[in-house]
Amino acid sequence: MAKQLDVGDKAPAFSMTRDGGGTISLAGLKGRTVVLYFYPKDDTPGCTTEAIDFSRLKSAFARAGAEVIGVSRDSVAKHEKFAAKHKLDGAVGGDEDGGVTEAYGVWQEKSLYGRKYMGIQRATFLIDGAGVIRHVWPKVSVKGHADEVLAAVTAL
Repeated sequence: MAKQLDVGDKAPAFSMTRDGGGTISLAGLKGRTVVLYFYPKDDTPGCTTEAIDFSRLKSAFARAGAEVIGVSRDSVAKHEKFAAKHKLDGAVGGDEDGGVTEAYGVWQEKSLYGRKYMGIQRATFLIDGAGVIRHVWPKVSVKGHADEVLAAVTAL
C-alpha cells in the first residue's frame, strides 16, 4: 500500500479509461483544479448518493474551474450502466487494475462482520492546477460531502 498522501504532496499521476470512451489523466487536466473522489462500488447506497450529489453540483464545480472525477475499481461498462440508471453527469474513471487507488493510498484492509478484505476507503482529494494536493478528506461521510468539497474549491 502506498504512503498516506497529505496536503502539499504532489498528486500521483494517473491515466484511466473513462465512461463514454477515451481516457482521463492528471496530465491532460494540467492547469485545472481536479476533485478526485474514490468510492467503493457502483450502485450501492452510499456510492450512489455521493455520485448523485457530485453530479447535481457539476455546473457549480465547472464555474469554479474544477473537473470532478469519480474513481472505483468497477469496469467502465459498469460505470456507464450506473451513470445511465441514475442520470449522472460527470466523469467516472475505471481503475480496474488498481493502480490509481493504490497510488492514492485508498486501497486498504477493511472489516465486515469480522471478515477482513481489501477495498476502497472512501476519500476525496482536491488537486490544484499545478498538481499539488490542497485538501484531503479521508474516510468520507457522504451526507453533505459534495457541498463541502465545492466550498473548498471556491475558496482556492
